[in-house]
Amino acid sequence: MVSQLLRWPEFLPHYRFVREIKELTVTPRQNELHLQMSAIGGWFPATWRALYYGDPETLELHFEHTAAFTKGMRVVWTLTPVSEGTQVEILHELRFRFPALAWLMEPVLRFGFIEPVARKTLARFKVLLEAQS
Repeated sequence: MVSQLLRWPEFLPHYRFVREIKELTVTPRQNELHLQMSAIGGWFPATWRALYYGDPETLELHFEHTAAFTKGMRVVWTLTPVSEGTQVEILHELRFRFPALAWLMEPVLRFGFIEPVARKTLARFKVLLEAQS
């Protein structure tokens, strides 16, 4: 369920859309998708583009933001089986591309959008997946 990115708006009410972008300026990896995504965060809705691929061997989902304010941000979801189910960790590596504004923009993006969306996403997937078991 988590790796079915194109279906996220069905699962996650805070996601407005997830669309595959067919025209690429870079050669994708095998099983990589270039996506345009949009969600409502804490302070504001946002739309971004990201390259995405899942690694079934390491149980990781990888995103590299390719446009908008979060361009260059790397995100890794790590899913680790534990006795109670699955532990999910999300690592966001954000370095605002204009260093002179990073002191302002990184906290705005982190607390106004990134962390609220991640919390909502994890909480909703938890509810959906626990309901299946």
